[in-house]
Amino acid sequence: MKKIILTIILVVVMFMFNYNELNAENRFNMSYLYFGRPNSYLDSINETKNGVNTVSPNYIDINSNGEIVTKNIDPIFINKVHSKGIKVVPFISNHWNKNAGELALENRQIRAIEIANIVSKYNLDGVHIDIEGLNEHSRDSFTDFVRLIRDKIPSNKEVSVAVAANPKNWTIGWHGMYDYNSLVRYSDYIMIMAYDESYEGGKPGPVASISFIEKSIEYAINNQVPPNKIVLGIPFYGRIWNKNDITTNKDDNKILGRGVSLKNVNSLLSFYNATTVYDIEKKSMKGIFKINNYDIKKNLYSWGVPLTSGDYEIWYENDYSIKEKLRLVNKYNLKGTASWSLGQENKTIWDYYTKWLNGDYFIDINNHWAKDDILTIYNKNWMLGMSSTEFMPDINLTRAQAAVTLVRALNLNIETNTSYFIDLPYTHWAKKEIEAAYQYNLIKGKGNRKFYPNEVITREEMAQMLYNILQSKLPTKNSKISFIDITKNDWAYEAIEKVSSNNIFKGFSNNTFRPKDKVTRAQMASLLSRCSKYLN
Repeated sequence: MKKIILTIILVVVMFMFNYNELNAENRFNMSYLYFGRPNSYLDSINETKNGVNTVSPNYIDINSNGEIVTKNIDPIFINKVHSKGIKVVPFISNHWNKNAGELALENRQIRAIEIANIVSKYNLDGVHIDIEGLNEHSRDSFTDFVRLIRDKIPSNKEVSVAVAANPKNWTIGWHGMYDYNSLVRYSDYIMIMAYDESYEGGKPGPVASISFIEKSIEYAINNQVPPNKIVLGIPFYGRIWNKNDITTNKDDNKILGRGVSLKNVNSLLSFYNATTVYDIEKKSMKGIFKINNYDIKKNLYSWGVPLTSGDYEIWYENDYSIKEKLRLVNKYNLKGTASWSLGQENKTIWDYYTKWLNGDYFIDINNHWAKDDILTIYNKNWMLGMSSTEFMPDINLTRAQAAVTLVRALNLNIETNTSYFIDLPYTHWAKKEIEAAYQYNLIKGKGNRKFYPNEVITREEMAQMLYNILQSKLPTKNSKISFIDITKNDWAYEAIEKVSSNNIFKGFSNNTFRPKDKVTRAQMASLLSRCSKYLN
């Protein structure tokens, strides 16, 4: 029954918010301020290029006695940030001290008043509640704590709550302390901490795989949290494992999933000449490298923790993986994003972050005739960009790209061990999809068991491929084509006739089809858009 309800809710959400009809200008973006020196925070904010609306420094803590304490509050910094039109909403934290959190909740009336007084005294713009590590027994008292803070703080000030990502509907333990549905009644938004899927001390894996994130969003929606009150947490860090430490009994200095900033990740990968791969399923980056006994041992952090010899694995974020996370914000029409934490990211991300957050995915399609079709097909994951910022709509489509696109559009199983084509090494980026496309009779080779993956696709070849897919789905049309450059003796005549009469392919004004012309990536997107009603 729960699955049925979730499905209905998601269908309604998706129906209400079409990808190309989102009112998504200037989505909300907050970032935490935690690492580094407080006097460097202003530089980090400036480097976002007006990419943040709110910053959240760690000005308020809950100490071991459950008392509220402040630290490093800087009125000059607050005024400077305000002058930029950016809000300062500090986060209150128990730093995973369960006992401290429980003690604070026992005296929540007093603590709420103290927090409200701090907000007023320092001209802060509200408070972000980031209490973690309790359990289901604190669920109601934590919700009441948020209610009390909301009651004590003026309505024009923000009250927001960080909640654990919950992709598996857990109700006990840490995840059980967050009553999403009730918390959202007393807060401006809830921020899903959609990271630490893999964690320190655990097994190697992504910080935040795409399925982990999406299921966590769906959990919130299923708990009646309006999408416009959901903020998605984005990790600006990775995690590193020395796989040799997994099998050793040594407890000190083990490197098993330690957090490392994205800036340091790139430095390590470059220094140790790592092999990197983008995990398409998880939409996350992985780096692998080895440190020998005689190699220089770089520090994991600036303050020490040197790496030791061993085989290393790092899971981390880059432009591609962050962009995929931001696409989910648009897909579900969420309020926006938050990131942990400012200063850990690669600064170049701010060249594109705001555009991606607002659904502006490629810099080279804004005035293109096929923009709408490109975005439609991109949001279906049928075609991706040639880089994280460019679609390259006017370059010709290769046979490999065509095969991958069709396999994605049909959602075909690509787990195949077939190796028919001799010109496709196992390392070829599209080998699995090409072999699957051949297996499903979508696309053929060019003789002698060769596929020629880098050759470009012609219009007649694409007509035949689409006809192979749609043959049983296309309605029968009585109209006959009469292109002056196509005859019944042409090998793709029937395919061209059928797809053209159904307005999938179109001819030119001089009554030609131009069968040998090349298909561009923009044209492919447009063709798929017209085909989509038969493929969905």
